[in-house]
Amino acid sequence: MKRLLIPLAVAGLSAAALAVPAQAEPQWATDNLAPKPADAYGVADFWLDANGAALRKATQYRLDAKTVPRLVSSGSQSAPDGKPGMTSPTGNPKPTASKNINLPKTIGKVFFVDSKNNLRWCSATSIQSRNRNLVATAGHCVYENGKDVYRNWIFIPGYYQGKSPWGVYVGAYAFTAYDLDTYDDYDGDFAFVAVHNGFSLLGGGEGKQVLKSEFDSFMGKKGVKSTELKDIPGGKTAEQQYKEGLDKYGPNSGFRAEGFTTKDPAGGNFKDSVPTNNEVEVTELQWNAAPAADEDPGKWKNGDKGATKSTPLTEAQYKQLLNDKAAGKVKGKVYKDDLGDYWLKQFYLVQWYKVTAGTKYFHDSFFIFPTAGKAKDLGRLGDVVGGQGIAWNQKMGQVVTAFGYPSDPHPDGDRPFTGVTPKWCTGKTGTKQYQVNTFKVETHQVLKCSMTGGADGGPWLMRYDNNKRTGYVNGVTSLFADTDKNERIDYISSAYFDGEVADVYNKANYAETKAIVGPNGDMLK
Repeated sequence: MKRLLIPLAVAGLSAAALAVPAQAEPQWATDNLAPKPADAYGVADFWLDANGAALRKATQYRLDAKTVPRLVSSGSQSAPDGKPGMTSPTGNPKPTASKNINLPKTIGKVFFVDSKNNLRWCSATSIQSRNRNLVATAGHCVYENGKDVYRNWIFIPGYYQGKSPWGVYVGAYAFTAYDLDTYDDYDGDFAFVAVHNGFSLLGGGEGKQVLKSEFDSFMGKKGVKSTELKDIPGGKTAEQQYKEGLDKYGPNSGFRAEGFTTKDPAGGNFKDSVPTNNEVEVTELQWNAAPAADEDPGKWKNGDKGATKSTPLTEAQYKQLLNDKAAGKVKGKVYKDDLGDYWLKQFYLVQWYKVTAGTKYFHDSFFIFPTAGKAKDLGRLGDVVGGQGIAWNQKMGQVVTAFGYPSDPHPDGDRPFTGVTPKWCTGKTGTKQYQVNTFKVETHQVLKCSMTGGADGGPWLMRYDNNKRTGYVNGVTSLFADTDKNERIDYISSAYFDGEVADVYNKANYAETKAIVGPNGDMLK
């Protein structure tokens, strides 16, 4: 693959400063997705909650281009940058060519959330690896604009209408070409993702009641049961139950009240003000502008500067809160400190409350669901569905079978595919390189095929064996083209799998992941 050159005038560096061997640049880039079990558990629950409602809402990934990219032949063949190589499929002898098509068990969909909170999917496949945990797909189905990785990334082999017959596999680590990660260069539009053990979330289970602090920090399935406190005839009033509950169990016990007045009377604070719930959250700017509170709490007034609270975050929580803050849903400060740790800092002003005739009291019970029967570990991806082989530095003009879940309409508006079931194309790849200026492409290989968007990320399997349903991944669908200008997709393209692809694969091949739920359905650490 080529390297993009930075003009010296722009970079502000001398030629001597840049006089380093080309091989000094890394061949690969890697990023975390959800390496911690708690984050992975929460990611899977996000998609599977409410019987897979989020999965059914997701739509196929769409390229950020107003028109169909134009393929232009360079007139030359791709030059291998090393010796041809192959890794055989999982647990199978080398496959041979086959004319018939049976769907491989390894293919499926990847789902993710983009920076605009759109629920998206692409196509992908399981591939052979040392730890039987790798997924191959297009780089743009993992990296957004060649920069940040998408959130809530999962792979579901055999996906069909919201169902996950062989479980959900949450992405832990992503690997791609240095050129894609650095320059958004689609000559490197491929990615390998190491996934955790698969698991399913099952129905049933009463959950475990916990304090609000544990509830807030839990990343998995959770819920709240709210009960309004009522006056007991001849006994305690709702207000008395509320105050006693706070005194005995503390502010994290779920006792709360609604319907106060907050008007600060002219002589100071309320005589019978509620002793808790006496702060209101504001932005950092509002907190800085507020007057300092008196050293004597008895003289605090509404609007005085109150306390601050700092909460540690996981990387997944940090990214989610950044998006929520950008959308105006978070008042606090979301940041990464000098040690690389993630934090949410919240700011509060003093706010005294007085009981009114309309005040109501509640007790919230908080539940988490890591209990037996709620989650089931299904094992490693390659052990469950197998894994395709991979090949690089092969001659062009190979017979391949490309699989994917096409869904986009053709440019003329006709939509022959639903994206519900996988489709395929079989034929010889082109013998010349192709260029697509819009995406910095210079060395793509092409295949005559009418599959549309949604099929991107799907594997191109060389030597596909119908009986074993295995072959060698020698490309993944990257772009779609209308070469005869009849408003119909007629060609798809892929990065040419060369020695750099092998380098990235070999790096991903050593990524270690593990089970995220134990034998009793409990979340592991």
